[in-house]
Amino acid sequence: MNPFKECNRDDVKELMEEYIQTLSSPIDSFLENHILKSKFYQISAGSFMIGYFAIHNNEKMTQFYIRQSHLHLAQDTFKQVLECYFIRSLFVPTCDELFLGLALDQDFKIEKQAYFFQDSKQQRASESLYSGGEFRLAREEDVPGIIAISADFFQQADEMAEKEELFTFTKDDTLLGVGVFERSKLLNGYASIGMFTNESYRQQGVGQTIINHLKQWCYEHHMIPICGCWYYNTNSKKTLERAGMVTKTRLLNFVR
Repeated sequence: MNPFKECNRDDVKELMEEYIQTLSSPIDSFLENHILKSKFYQISAGSFMIGYFAIHNNEKMTQFYIRQSHLHLAQDTFKQVLECYFIRSLFVPTCDELFLGLALDQDFKIEKQAYFFQDSKQQRASESLYSGGEFRLAREEDVPGIIAISADFFQQADEMAEKEELFTFTKDDTLLGVGVFERSKLLNGYASIGMFTNESYRQQGVGQTIINHLKQWCYEHHMIPICGCWYYNTNSKKTLERAGMVTKTRLLNFVR
């Protein structure tokens, strides 16, 4: 009997909730979106479902979880999945101890993909913030201006504005930057935040100010703000840290 069977995400909902409880820190929307676009497979031992895994674009594993009661099967099962589904790469957050350990057992090259941040809740010096400006939810009429300063950074700006996921930060009718808010679909009570700064106003504290506003908005709406950035985007990392965000979690890309 084949222990693996393709399924709907809802079929492994209970297992996913168990998995989330094992994470030492939250994951951001970049990884979450890859997970949500993956195909899901259940793992069975006899007639019992003991775990699941997810594969993005038929080649990248984005999740692997086995229940505590069957962890003694994890190494062999993981290796079997890699071979049966011709897995070429893995997206592994360092907050996922099981997935990370199993990935390290294999002969993969490790690439650093991203930082994941949480709020330290420590106040930073206010003199580095941008003085003045208006921060508000983006409206439909703001979308052309957002696209004008960001090109294709926001691929669905109109839809995001309609879903109240975009914010504008302006001064004297000039769009200084854009804030992003994305409610997590996997982690209850969490939201990923981010910013894009108008190129003409960078290095002036605009990005830091937008992140501060987004954090405040999250807390006012009973959400916990998290965020991430590409591992090699030094400027974004510094901006997030100046806004009080700290990182102890990495997203690693394991490739053959």
